[in-house]
Amino acid sequence: MRDETKPLAPSKDSGEALALRNQILDLVSKYAAVAHKPKDFVPGSSQVLVSGKVYGAEEVRSLVDASLDFWLTTGRFNDAFEDRFRNFFGLRFALTCNSGSSANLMAVSALTSPMIRNPLKPGDEVITCSTGFPTTVNPIIQNGLVPVFVDVHIPTYNIRADLIEQAISERTRAIVVAHTLGNPFDLATVMDIAKRHKLYVVEDCCDALGATYDDKLVGTFGNVGTVSFYPAHHITMGEGGAVFTDDGLFKRALESIRDWGRDCYCAPGADNTCNKRFQWKLGELPRGYDHKYTYSNIGYNLKISDMQAAVALAQMDRLDGFIAARRKNFAYLTESLARLSHFLILPEATPRSNPSWFGYPITVRDDAPFKRDDLVKYLNSKNVATRLLFAGNILKQPYFKGRNYRLASGTEASDQVMNSTFWIGVFPGLSSPALDYAVDQIADFCANSDSITKAAAAADAKANAGRGRRK
Repeated sequence: MRDETKPLAPSKDSGEALALRNQILDLVSKYAAVAHKPKDFVPGSSQVLVSGKVYGAEEVRSLVDASLDFWLTTGRFNDAFEDRFRNFFGLRFALTCNSGSSANLMAVSALTSPMIRNPLKPGDEVITCSTGFPTTVNPIIQNGLVPVFVDVHIPTYNIRADLIEQAISERTRAIVVAHTLGNPFDLATVMDIAKRHKLYVVEDCCDALGATYDDKLVGTFGNVGTVSFYPAHHITMGEGGAVFTDDGLFKRALESIRDWGRDCYCAPGADNTCNKRFQWKLGELPRGYDHKYTYSNIGYNLKISDMQAAVALAQMDRLDGFIAARRKNFAYLTESLARLSHFLILPEATPRSNPSWFGYPITVRDDAPFKRDDLVKYLNSKNVATRLLFAGNILKQPYFKGRNYRLASGTEASDQVMNSTFWIGVFPGLSSPALDYAVDQIADFCANSDSITKAAAAADAKANAGRGRRK
């Protein structure tokens, strides 16, 4: 029988099995080159997507290679990916998990872990931004902490760093903020405040893999960085995410929270890594209680499969090209849409930063002859996909009613984002014809906005009248 204590790695001495594996993988590469060949863009017929996975035969081959091991949890591919990913950042530790949202949950939960120095307690405050994705904020609430909201800045769409200092109280212990749509927030100000006030910092880099500030990668400034590998993001493993840190204590806490909350740090299938499995005395358990079943944190099972890691490992070969393509597409859209800046507020990079753009945010000006929703509806009718800037003003979301939080500034800009901002894609799968088509549709709408808006209003009125008659 197979030894289940370790994944089956291909061996030069495995004879027939190795030959069959290589034959299978060669056929997979040929299949993928045919079946997964990218399609040409057809204006008016093809959709201009906001995001999507870009992959080839290498990813499919790596995925099948891992599946042939039939090691269904983390294994050799995950080990290789974690090593390569932490080396990308120049950090000591990287841990995969099953989503970027879980990465944020692990990171914020680690701030409360008894394994770190001076952990946060229920009721402590965490400064964050009132505009963004909910799972940046949700772990704060889930850990019994109090989110303190600061407004967003337009057109960088990041937290107003100049308002953070005044948001601090005697209960403030941390700052948890995302680099919005791949644009770094003002790290110089944030880290200076954090240092002076002894605050922990979690950088949500889920949309910002490869972005830099002062030529240093985002995610390496704070105590913990997080990233997502959902198909919309810079590289993909399907569902997946990661946390990364240079702090050994944080690494222990993050790993424990990811792995059921256990105190044991053995890899899957391994026993007695610490060489004293039955000698520990922790909590009020009897001495010698099995370390594999001793729990020091509130934890979960947030691991990935080795097949997911295999896809991401192959994607790492493309990462530099992906980042360059996103920046190129962003610059192209900025140049092409500049003539419409009297209608639209175009995005700007944070000073001292080089973003790794996730999307291209646009805000319709208050004095434009049309509204954001009119433009968005038109673009979608023309097969140009759009997204809003996530939750907009998150305090207006249904789930936030009755939540415990503190508002440290006004939310004028967050409200503007909620009402007037959307974004379109810049991901590497978008060709120049696709970007040209998107620009043309935006320009056509702006040039004919009055007639288009009136026609849309008439169509809505007719539809509403029909619904009224059916009642």
